Amino acid sequence: MFSISLGDDNAVLRPLEPWRAAEFLAHMDRGRELIGQHIGLADAVTDLASSRAFLQQYAEKAATDTGRIFGIWVADELVGGVLFRTMDVPRGTAEAGCWLEPSAVGKGLVTRAARVIIDWAVEERGIHRVEWLVSAANHASIAVAKRLGMVKDGVLRESGVHRGERQDLEVWSVLAPEWRSRQAG
Repeated sequence: MFSISLGDDNAVLRPLEPWRAAEFLAHMDRGRELIGQHIGLADAVTDLASSRAFLQQYAEKAATDTGRIFGIWVADELVGGVLFRTMDVPRGTAEAGCWLEPSAVGKGLVTRAARVIIDWAVEERGIHRVEWLVSAANHASIAVAKRLGMVKDGVLRESGVHRGERQDLEVWSVLAPEWRSRQAG
């Protein structure tokens, strides 16, 4: 298994695989309230079976090159993650996302981890456009999109449904030439 350092704070990025279902569930239990404010992950992973099924879904996406999921560990404790919810390599598009438990907020972990996976998608997989869809109320995630150099493409009014309520979704993106230019600078 590989592990990529995210800096000097003992943080690493690793694949989040089905055999880590119990660890993923414990992490979700620690962060359920915060994670569930804006995304459905906290509602989807509620017991060991659903945790394993969720991670298995991403293992199958990885096998078919249609998605990926990675965990962020600090001092060997899973505290968050980043993913490609979708990847369409022939079209050159991918949708990235993230989550964190409260202990990891405000440390730049998601921004650093997202940079790693976006760089991989652009440079290794030939992805041309990486999107970041986010609830307009999720200011922390919007701040990450900005730090990643993404551009706000627009708002999909009342396009998302979270916990039975309609929400506006902002679409942010970065194109491969923009990404390469920012990385070089």
